[in-house]
Amino acid sequence: MEAEIWCLPEVKIGNHGLRKRVLHKGNSWKTPFPGDEVEVRYTLRLKDGEFFDSSHDKGTPFKFRLGQGEVIRGWDEGIATMKKGERAIFTVPPEMAYGEIGSPPTVPPYATLIFDIEMVSWYSIRDITGDGGILKKIMREGEGWATPKDADEVLVKYVASTEDGIIVSKSDEELEFSLTDGYLCPAMSKAVKTMRKGEKAELSVKFSYCSRYPGDAHCNNDITATNSKLTIDLELLSWKNVIDVMGDKKILKKVIKMGDGFDRPSEGSLAKGRKDDGTIFECKGTPEEPFEYICLEEQINEGLDRAVMTMRKGEQATVKVSSEFLHGTENGKWPPRASVLYEIMLINFAKEKSFWKMDTQEKLEACQSKKSDGNALFKAGRFELASKKYEKASKYIEFDHSFNDDEKSLASSLLSSCSLNNAACKLKLGKYFEASRLCTKVLEVDPCCVKALFRRSQSYLRTSDLEKAEADIKRALAIDPNNREVRLVYQELKDKKRQYFRQEAEIFTNILSSMG
Repeated sequence: MEAEIWCLPEVKIGNHGLRKRVLHKGNSWKTPFPGDEVEVRYTLRLKDGEFFDSSHDKGTPFKFRLGQGEVIRGWDEGIATMKKGERAIFTVPPEMAYGEIGSPPTVPPYATLIFDIEMVSWYSIRDITGDGGILKKIMREGEGWATPKDADEVLVKYVASTEDGIIVSKSDEELEFSLTDGYLCPAMSKAVKTMRKGEKAELSVKFSYCSRYPGDAHCNNDITATNSKLTIDLELLSWKNVIDVMGDKKILKKVIKMGDGFDRPSEGSLAKGRKDDGTIFECKGTPEEPFEYICLEEQINEGLDRAVMTMRKGEQATVKVSSEFLHGTENGKWPPRASVLYEIMLINFAKEKSFWKMDTQEKLEACQSKKSDGNALFKAGRFELASKKYEKASKYIEFDHSFNDDEKSLASSLLSSCSLNNAACKLKLGKYFEASRLCTKVLEVDPCCVKALFRRSQSYLRTSDLEKAEADIKRALAIDPNNREVRLVYQELKDKKRQYFRQEAEIFTNILSSMG
């Protein structure tokens, strides 16, 4: 039998003479990582000598942490190549064993050792904080690859105890808490964020990570008073994704039921809103007649609107919205820092046809439709929304390489009209540089466009660029001397220049006075 073993192929590990013969292959492709807690059975003999040490005699497997210097170097490097259930013969040279000193009285100096090792199992141990403050030993692997994020709400079971076995806190059944708020001690939240669904782990927590959260009364004893390590047996049952929609924690969406696919909506949802205390103040839509609306047109609460745009078809969620997103008379109902809780289900949505899928006629029609929507919004005083409509209308026709001559002419006219209307919106919104940019874009195509000169002169006037404003007004009047709006702006310019000269004269007079 021994002759058969020595006939098996031998593999060299590293460059220091460590060799390995596999007697029995493992039942997995995984191997342990440095830091993992491994369990092995082994027998040891000197080369050409008798067996003199064995874990079998002790009745239990030998445990140690791989790669931490707890065993000889030959073991750290050799066992790192083994799979669960594998059995192998390792020939360990003196420099990777006990070297020139040996291990008296059993191992003489410069001894080559022969180990027969069986990998029983191992537990992955991860240093979560990088300083040994929280060590996580994985007792049972979880499902999939996803782990909870910072704002998620997790469902766990746990038992926390001191080094001497005293239980200081535990969950009676299942416990749900927000990772943002934390629970018991910082180690819980930090560890859970590294776990997968169904995973069981044993946490070894140093004193510095055992501090309780302010106001947390879930400990039977003060875990910080012992000044010792804490052991937490933790199981992650599941979690609910919480999305910080705007990144400022003012709109938080908690996913109750995942939706289908990857697409996000443009319209169509079933929504129900309520106060934090559960008082229903708004209810829209039924399963038979869903409430439909167009996103980002101020048809519903802006915060809820933003959250809906992150949802998938069939998704159910609760959305917590800061009351500052409630406008007008509605906002008077809410005290400072209050929040509104909505329960919502996105039944379906219909996206507009992408412009790159449209033919030329469809692009022109879509542009005209969006422009008409923008005109209606402008008349209603909704300048921000009107501006967005004009911008969207322009995108349909800004690339006209596929248009024929007649279509190019119409597209050019529509594009100029949308740019000028958008410039009017920007003036109303106080965005003067954007307004002047839009007018300049029109003048590059039509240098004699009075409306573009007029609106650009208004932009220059608002930013006190009086020379440029005067140049545009004079050009406009040269083209259309009787244009009433341009003449009014010209009068405004003259008044502003007189005011400017007066201010300069006052400043100059004050300087001379101060000089005596």
